[in-house]
Amino acid sequence: MRFRRHRAILHLVGSRQLRTQDELAAALNGRGIEVSQGTLSRDLRELGIVKTADGYAESGLPGDGPTARQNLTAVAARFLVRAETAQNLVVLRTQPGGANALAQALDAMEWPEVIGTIAGDDTIFAAASDPGTAARLRERIEAL
Repeated sequence: MRFRRHRAILHLVGSRQLRTQDELAAALNGRGIEVSQGTLSRDLRELGIVKTADGYAESGLPGDGPTARQNLTAVAARFLVRAETAQNLVVLRTQPGGANALAQALDAMEWPEVIGTIAGDDTIFAAASDPGTAARLRERIEAL
């Protein structure tokens, strides 16, 4: 069932514009696949599907597409506007709708400097353990 659901998600995301998980869940339901919000979120993460300003899109399949670093570099080049530090936070400003994609790509790197991220529409808060670590993280991101 999981394989069938993953194939359906990839097909739907590749063939039409879906802006919300509700729209994607409804499209899956139309194919006879019922899915909970938690399962759908996990599937999107596993498949490397990110939310962009235009809706859901593939950022690359794990093991079959770009490496996590290549993906982060590509997403940062496309969406990142600027990075600033505020105490132990790195505040990343993106193009509208780009924060989620960039936060997912950053999380996939599993950098030890990043405790966690919170993404809105065009802003990400990346938490570090202290101001010095936040400054190093900002430099690392800007080097992309």
